[in-house]
Amino acid sequence: MSLPPGFGRKGETRVCKLHKSLYGLKQASRQWFIKLSCALSKAGYQQSKADYSLFVRNHDGKFTALLVYVDDIILAGNNIQAIEDIKSFLTKQFKLKDLGQLKYFLGIEIARSSKGITLSQRKYALEILEDASYLGAKIATSPMEQNLSLRKDEGQCITDPSSYRRLIGRLIYLTITRHDLVYAVHILSQFMEKPRTPHLEAAHRVLRYIKHTPGQGIFLSARSPIQLNAFCDADWARCRDTRRSTTGYCVFLGESLISWKSKKQNTVSRSSAEAEYRSMAASCCEVTWLKYVLQDLGIKHKHPVKLYCDNQAALHIASNPVFHERTKHIEIDCHLVRERIQSGMIRTSHISTMKQPADIFTKPLSLHQFTTLLHKLGIINIHSNLRGNVKEQTCQKNIAHDFNTCLDS
Repeated sequence: MSLPPGFGRKGETRVCKLHKSLYGLKQASRQWFIKLSCALSKAGYQQSKADYSLFVRNHDGKFTALLVYVDDIILAGNNIQAIEDIKSFLTKQFKLKDLGQLKYFLGIEIARSSKGITLSQRKYALEILEDASYLGAKIATSPMEQNLSLRKDEGQCITDPSSYRRLIGRLIYLTITRHDLVYAVHILSQFMEKPRTPHLEAAHRVLRYIKHTPGQGIFLSARSPIQLNAFCDADWARCRDTRRSTTGYCVFLGESLISWKSKKQNTVSRSSAEAEYRSMAASCCEVTWLKYVLQDLGIKHKHPVKLYCDNQAALHIASNPVFHERTKHIEIDCHLVRERIQSGMIRTSHISTMKQPADIFTKPLSLHQFTTLLHKLGIINIHSNLRGNVKEQTCQKNIAHDFNTCLDS
């Protein structure tokens, strides 16, 4: 900051002593979080070691949890009085604005019913379409054409790369509740440096798909059993520029999808079995973290996590520690799958490729396969018309049956 006019004399050199961090300084956010953490610690809350933005308190059977994002807080618990007490405590420490029951948070719309909770970003999706002038565009039934493979040096460079980067950046945030867009956005985000015409055309197809389904989101069932089930898959040498494989996995809590990812692997795999094995390792890391989060929330997960893979060779590598010739070049950290199996934390199983829900995160699929997997992943659109609502309800009734059939097979 600069001194105000008339404060100093000519020839003098003065500085300002900072009494506290000002809003906007680099260290302001850290200082704010430290102050909030100290206040919650005084109130008896413990900070989660798995997620530092999560604070929990369990006293005499009264459980409350706070999830913090900068200066926005979600508060939940099983006792109304305990929730009111922490509100009163924080009001004495900070200036608060109570927005009531959670309905809208950071662009995410929350809808409740006796069957469960639905998370969607319809308003944000429509803002993306309006910003790109695609509200009147022709719809598409899938986010990406089947077997589409993009390269970084094909086509002409677009004249305004900033518009492409802005669009992809907004689509990345939309994938918080739209797992049907994860793979397409993952591919398009690899061409931020020099986007070309084919990349922009593929991004426009994603917009036309969003126009078809702006209100789709995640359905979290209220009756799901406390059992983690993970599905992992890999598409060997999918990237035509680097020949690196794509990892995809999804994790269910009962019948509700709670975690998913699509990512290009860091190294080139020499076989499809190695690519699948690396995908299993990534899934094990995510499952381990989720078990820590459940533990902090006071949920005991006693049974082994079921990890499903559609590659028999990768399953043999995970369960056979003397498979040396084909695995001696694989990094040691990938063999944590074996450690988790031996400790009883993970139990692997084979699943048919056609019933693999993680397939949607590794490659562009046909319309029939894409729609089938979306139903298995528990996607729902509560903003559809009456006929569509009946169809969605029918699909939701079949989600549990399809999911259990998938596990049994």
